[in-house]
Amino acid sequence: MKWTIPALGDRRLRDGALAALVPVAACGVALAGLTAWTGTGRAGSPARMSVTEGRVLLPSAGVAETAAFFRIANRGGSADSLIRVTSRDAPDGITLARHRMNDGNGAYRAAIASVAIPAGDSLAMSPRGVDLTVTAPAGKRSWTSGDLVPFTLEFRHSGRVKVLAVVVRPGSTSFQ
Repeated sequence: MKWTIPALGDRRLRDGALAALVPVAACGVALAGLTAWTGTGRAGSPARMSVTEGRVLLPSAGVAETAAFFRIANRGGSADSLIRVTSRDAPDGITLARHRMNDGNGAYRAAIASVAIPAGDSLAMSPRGVDLTVTAPAGKRSWTSGDLVPFTLEFRHSGRVKVLAVVVRPGSTSFQ
């Protein structure tokens, strides 16, 4: 006895094979992408934060607040966020802020809770973007140009990074 598949059965078989081919092809593409990502050595690697170019603007006479800036680079394979900044030389606190403009073209700083630094990317703080609002010490402990101020930057996943920032006169440094 010879078995034959009717024409309708051939069509069902072909349609079923094509339906199975789509998810198999998608898995193959995903596997190839993951293999390439792993081959670069960044798959699953944690964020690696480095902080450089710390600068604090010398406060104006009679003004308690000033600004501080850093260049932050994430050389790891995962994103991270700056969530807190402290300094024993700024006892009244430090606020992470972003430069904003209002409808009348007036500039102001808006406090923000954190700033993200994607994997493989960097953040250059500037007066026109993200910066730190710092309350400078008064009296005998006040800063002068050239002083080094210790800061601790805390990241959500990478933990704390301690760094020094130099006090500079406003206008004496560029923010490129």
